[in-house]
Amino acid sequence: MEVGRRLGISNKTIGGWVANYKGDEGESLEGTPSVAELVREVNRLRKELAQSKMETEILKKATAYFAKESNQGMRS
Repeated sequence: MEVGRRLGISNKTIGGWVANYKGDEGESLEGTPSVAELVREVNRLRKELAQSKMETEILKKATAYFAKESNQGMRS
């Protein structure tokens, strides 16, 4: 590979990067998650964030409802 030769990087190293980029489990540095693992984690976190946003909106609406009810009870 021309780029590897110019940069002094072995074809094996570049091949590993390409495999990781394509989502292959491939060889990764010890203790370093693969691209596929990172993609799974990002997807999991996106779902978790969406759930948290929905729960926050529900709590905001409930708070507003109960605050309104509480204020009406104090005026009586």
